[in-house]
Amino acid sequence: MTGLPHSKPHAVVIGSGFGGLAAAVRLGARGYQTTVLEQLDAPGGRAYVFRQDGFTFDAGPTIITAPFLLEDLWRLCDRRLEDDIDLRPLDPFYRIRFHDGSVLDCSNDDAAMAAQINQFAPGDVAGYTAFLKASEAIYDVAFTRLAHQPFDSWGDMLRLLPELVRLGSYRSIYGLASNYVKHPRLRFALSFHPLFVGGNPFTTTSIYGLIAFLERRWGVHFAIGGTGRIVAGLVDLIRGQGGRLRFDARVAGITTSGRRVNGVRLASGETIAADIVVSNADSAATYGDLLPAAARRRWTDAKIARAEYSMSLFVWYFGTDRQYPDVPHHTILVGERYRELLRDIFDRKILAEDFSLYLHRPTATDPSLAPSGCDAFYVLSPVPHLGGNTDWTTAAEPYRQAIANHLSATLLPDLARHVVTSRIMTPLDFRDRLSAHAGAAFGLAPALTQSAWFRPHNRSEEVDGLYLVGAGTHPGAGVPGVLSSARVLDTVVPDAAFFKR
Repeated sequence: MTGLPHSKPHAVVIGSGFGGLAAAVRLGARGYQTTVLEQLDAPGGRAYVFRQDGFTFDAGPTIITAPFLLEDLWRLCDRRLEDDIDLRPLDPFYRIRFHDGSVLDCSNDDAAMAAQINQFAPGDVAGYTAFLKASEAIYDVAFTRLAHQPFDSWGDMLRLLPELVRLGSYRSIYGLASNYVKHPRLRFALSFHPLFVGGNPFTTTSIYGLIAFLERRWGVHFAIGGTGRIVAGLVDLIRGQGGRLRFDARVAGITTSGRRVNGVRLASGETIAADIVVSNADSAATYGDLLPAAARRRWTDAKIARAEYSMSLFVWYFGTDRQYPDVPHHTILVGERYRELLRDIFDRKILAEDFSLYLHRPTATDPSLAPSGCDAFYVLSPVPHLGGNTDWTTAAEPYRQAIANHLSATLLPDLARHVVTSRIMTPLDFRDRLSAHAGAAFGLAPALTQSAWFRPHNRSEEVDGLYLVGAGTHPGAGVPGVLSSARVLDTVVPDAAFFKR
């Protein structure tokens, strides 16, 4: 088994998504020698960057809602985030466009929000304000106090239960919103956020109501150069610490000695020794594909198969030879069906003919992401994971065409004539390219019974020396969630001096 010639304890990090990169920075700051192994040809994982025909497309995350988590990583390296990354606050955060063409521009401007709500639901203005107070109360507990706390034992969960009950976490986020406002459009606007992390608002715990306050408290930001610029900045931090990154390095297995990990085995056959291993891979894949079945007692193949997984995504990246200046940075296009469409996606797992969409136009903020006079876009549609029977090898192009027709009829007139570059991502890509179980874009679904202690732990329950970060572990998906999962390592990973005894 090969290793590195160094005196520091060696931490191998599997995967270079935000969780893996943040973990490497934190471990490097604590005295570990780090090696990050990435199966793709460049860093980022779901935050990979596609470049083609002069256009730059962020493959996945597009917004930053908790910049202080990034500032903390730069501070650990005695650097300042603002010296490397230009984060621009967005106003509005996003525009919600309903099927009849009416819009709601969401921001942290209280007067502007109240004026808009008063136009279509005057009786809900007070309820909206009360919802925001409830969101803040949830944030103060679920994010400020619990997102960075490990849930290693059932006792940790028991201590949390009174708070969860007090906050009404047994309700869905849609149920929480409905408790405060009556108009269906406002109920949507206050409860759709779990779709950003792979959950159904009608079943996802109301704990995710914290996102509304998170956005208002810290704002919604975009990095000039794209989210990939943040990835590049994190890579630079790791290399500045003396850490290494290897690309085209697919991990085929986590090796053990007794009940402790001792390294990893690559698909090439190479083995790399490690004192600890941190997996930023999909948690179901970490246990189901990388750790031998004989080493697993809780996350057995049967339990992995029974678990509930998030939706997947269909994403179309495209560039146009003209600009659409009336289209804001973020637009959410809500279809005429909502609850029934989500049932099709999450319960029936069928690909419906209709859709609701998220349209990202980064060139509204950063024109450098496209050639002069052009626009870069991606449009995202929530779709079932591969537990359904959709054949994406034949369904992808007709589905893309249907989305293109809808965009042309609503926001992007004469679109087909102006598209000059195009690529798609389907659930097959999430499975085959990103090693996501069932092609689920966000790993385990954010259900209450799959949260905190019920989720795969940050410190593995199966073997010593294995740690998990990313969407599939605590606290969950989304950039703030995966960055927080790396912060949990400060509590559960021993100091580097432990290995020098």
